[in-house]
Amino acid sequence: MRTLVAGVDSSTQSCKVVVRDAEDGTPVRQGSAAHPGGTEVDPARWWHALTEAITDAGGLDDVAALSVGGQQHGMVALDGDGRVVRDALLWNDTRSAGAARDLVAELGGPGPWAERTGTVPTASFTVTKLRWLRDHEPDNAARVHAVALPHDYLTWRLAGGGLDTLSTDRSDASGTGYYATAGHYLPEHVELALGHGVELPRVAAPAEQVGSHGHVRLGAGMGDNAAVALGVGAGPGDVVVSIGTSGTVFAVSDTPTADPEGTIAGFADAAGRFLPLVCTLNAARVLTATCSILGVDLDRLSELALSAPPGAGGVVFLPYLEGERTPNRPDATGSVHGLTLATSTPAHLARAAVEGVLCGLADGLDALLDAGVRADRVILVGGGARSAALRAIAPGVLGRPVLVPDPAEYAAGGAARQAAWMLGGGGEPPVWGGVGGVLVEGDVVPGVRERYAAVRDAVPDLG
Repeated sequence: MRTLVAGVDSSTQSCKVVVRDAEDGTPVRQGSAAHPGGTEVDPARWWHALTEAITDAGGLDDVAALSVGGQQHGMVALDGDGRVVRDALLWNDTRSAGAARDLVAELGGPGPWAERTGTVPTASFTVTKLRWLRDHEPDNAARVHAVALPHDYLTWRLAGGGLDTLSTDRSDASGTGYYATAGHYLPEHVELALGHGVELPRVAAPAEQVGSHGHVRLGAGMGDNAAVALGVGAGPGDVVVSIGTSGTVFAVSDTPTADPEGTIAGFADAAGRFLPLVCTLNAARVLTATCSILGVDLDRLSELALSAPPGAGGVVFLPYLEGERTPNRPDATGSVHGLTLATSTPAHLARAAVEGVLCGLADGLDALLDAGVRADRVILVGGGARSAALRAIAPGVLGRPVLVPDPAEYAAGGAARQAAWMLGGGGEPPVWGGVGGVLVEGDVVPGVRERYAAVRDAVPDLG
C-alpha cells in the first residue's frame, strides 16, 4: 500500500493542497480555495481556506504527513492567549516604507543589515511592519506577545498547541529582518522595531517533525519561493523565475549572499542551502491589469502581444502598478512611454506590458550574476508562465534559453516533497520524477532593455 503526503501552498490569492505519492511524487488529487483580496487579512480567513482546500482535495484520512508552504514576510501578531491582535499585514503592504527607512538608519545604514541578516529591509519585511505597528497602533503593539509568519500560523493551528509550540523554518525566518545569516534570531532587532521583546517561533530543521494533526505528521514548512525550489528540483546552478502576484528571481546556492545595496535578499532555502532572491511587486497582475485596460482575456492579450513587433515599436511599459520593491520605490506608479500614432494600438500596449514585466525580472537575473551566483539554466514557473506571449518573449529579454516546466502546483508540490523527506529521513529530500516541459529559445532583441532602463532610471529611488 502506497504512502501519501500532502503539501499546502497558502499564497496571497488562494490556498492549494496537493496529495502526492511519497515515494515518487506522483500526483493523486488536489483542491483549492480562494483567499480574500487586499494587503491586510484576518489570518482566520487563511485557516478557513485551508480547511476548505483540504476538503476539496479529498481530506487527509489516508495522508501520513503534511507540510505548509506560505507567502513570506507577513506579520501575524498574537497576544499572550494566542489571539490575533490585528489583521495580518501582508508582504505587499507598503505602508511601512517609512519604518524601513528609519530602521535601516538606526542600525547604521544598509551595510550592517546586510552583514547581519543577508538582507536590507524594505516595506515587505516583517520587522518593518512591527515598527509601523509600534508607531501607528501603540495599544496593539503593547499587546503583542508572539509574532508568527503566515505558514507558521497555519502549521500551529493544525497542531493545536500553545504559543510555546510555534515553529518555523530557516527559509521563512530569513525573510523577517530579525534572523541572522549564521542561523539564529536577532531579538535585538525585534526590540528595536517593536519596542519590546516577543516570543518567536522555534526554527526547525528542514526534515523535522514539528507536530501532528491527528494521525498526520506535520513538517516544518517553508516560504513560498523555497517551496517552489523544492518543487521543481532546483539545485546549485539553477535560477528560477517565478511569475505570480509578485515576480521573483532566485537561485539555489551553497554560499550566502550579503548585498548592501539591498537588491538581493540573502534568504535561506528549505534544504540547508541558501536562496539569494530578487523580488518585484509587479508581475502577473500587470498582465491582468492590461487585460482590463484593453477589455480582453489573457489568451487574447497573448495573441495581441505576439502580433506586435519585438520591442513594441519603442513603447515602454513601466509596470510599477503597486509601487515597487526592487528597485525600492513603494510610492511609484506605472507609466507608458514612447507612444506615437503608429504604436497607439492594443497590440503594442500588450507587447510592452509583457516586455516590461520581463525587463524587471531580467534586472534581477543580472543582479544575481553580478553577485557571482551560477546560472546554468533558467526555469520559468508561476501563473504568469501560462501566458503564451510571456513564454515566447522571455528568452529574448532574459538573454538565455528558458525551461518552461509542465504546468503543476510547484509550491504545494515542494511542500509535499518536504513532508515525504520528513517521513523517509536522510540528508537530502527524496528524488522525485523530473518536471518535464519545453526549452524555449530566442534571439535577444536589441534596445528593449536599454529603453526600459532609461525609463526606469528616470524614476528616483527611495532615499
